[in-house]
Amino acid sequence: MASVLQSKRESSRFQILVEIAAHQPNLRQKEVAESLGVTPQAISEYIKELVADGLVTTDGRMRYRITKEGVEWLLESAAELKRYARVVMEEIISHVSVWAAIAEADLAEGERVSLEMRSGLLYANKKEGIDASGVVIADTLSGEDVGVSDLQGLISLDEGKIILCKVPRVQNGGSGKVDLSALRSLLARVKNVGCLGIEALVALRKVGREPDIIFGAKEFAVEAAYHGISSVIVSVDEQIPGLLTRLESEGLKYELIDLTLG
Repeated sequence: MASVLQSKRESSRFQILVEIAAHQPNLRQKEVAESLGVTPQAISEYIKELVADGLVTTDGRMRYRITKEGVEWLLESAAELKRYARVVMEEIISHVSVWAAIAEADLAEGERVSLEMRSGLLYANKKEGIDASGVVIADTLSGEDVGVSDLQGLISLDEGKIILCKVPRVQNGGSGKVDLSALRSLLARVKNVGCLGIEALVALRKVGREPDIIFGAKEFAVEAAYHGISSVIVSVDEQIPGLLTRLESEGLKYELIDLTLG
């Protein structure tokens, strides 16, 4: 379980930090107390603790600001909650849910089948030695979509890796300052390619590669990685910090490569 859910104290500290971050520097302690179901005095004590721990600063006049350490703690706790929620949804709720898979054989209602994840898609078959299994909810022919319930075991899945390729903005040379040879070599390592920025798109076109996705490349990379699919994201340099923050908060593996020519 996520640490912020293990005690009322940690949960309250987390929520108060969220409120401070959202409303700084002016925080109405009475409103926070009402939303958390505690007394204003309790909120005051929690805030004193947060100040003492270096997560919040105050000027002594009921004006509070979250510190850099507070932001880091908040991000770390939020990421932990997100990972916990993913476990709940994918490993616990799955036991009472119906999942869709692609049938690789004719399957009968009530039959227990093996489940495999390949290239981001779930397959149901009759193979031996597979860790995960489920029960077919209706007769299904091979190649059709099949509903599977009562999942047991863990579906084996290697998390995908994201290769971030940084290219300069047009003011700094744009695609004309990109190491195209290095880019071409990187593209040979994965099938899925996204891009952020006109400079990135033109650089890809110079090596004869149209991106699979232009808009929403960040979400594409994250979801693909969670489904075991690696990808290359070619991005203009100003987008890189936001990308790194997102990937680190998700706990995903990535490699950052600067393609700017020296």
